[in-house]
Amino acid sequence: MNNGTTSRAPQKSYAAVVAMAAVAALIGFAAVYGTLGRPDNIGLGDYEEQSGEKAATDVQKRAAGMPAFVFKKTLEPLADVSFTDGDGNPKTLKDFRGKTVLLNLWATWCAPCREEMPSLDRLQTALGSGTFEVVALAVDRTGLQSVKKFLDETGVKSLKLYIDTTTRSGSALKAIGMPTTILIDPEGREIGRLPGPAEWDSADAKRLVESALR
Repeated sequence: MNNGTTSRAPQKSYAAVVAMAAVAALIGFAAVYGTLGRPDNIGLGDYEEQSGEKAATDVQKRAAGMPAFVFKKTLEPLADVSFTDGDGNPKTLKDFRGKTVLLNLWATWCAPCREEMPSLDRLQTALGSGTFEVVALAVDRTGLQSVKKFLDETGVKSLKLYIDTTTRSGSALKAIGMPTTILIDPEGREIGRLPGPAEWDSADAKRLVESALR
């Protein structure tokens, strides 16, 4: 009897330890996921309070289909980067003040940029106006002719050509890769950004842009 009791006790103890370890692991995973899952997203009430221009519930409805889009906790002024247009005229982001801007940073060597560019062009065709513009900025050392060829090959019709051959705008705007797309309010402040490609003429993307225009 004593031998039987002695042999079962360690088994019960071992099972309890395993169960406790599993529970601890689940709690730890939940904590990490909750901390890292949305590092820069904000509550809708916060966005409403900080923007002062749109209802939080409306923003949620319009941004719900773009889960990779990350709202800034506060609207932040962006670096006033310099570049040129297709005619070689100097430009800065300040030149677009008064407009809501969807700034897309891309490069000719970027395969996802090639896939994404037509949707940006269609978005400009659909929503481009005196109050909104898609600014597709080539952050590229290959030069104007290479960028023109890229846009021709991707069937661009509505987007204007902008290029930064110094490539400094990428680091100045803290882009971690290409493409990176930044939504900017009429005062030149970042509303949020989406790293990586997206279907920018989708219904969800249009709702997101329209929410910034209201």
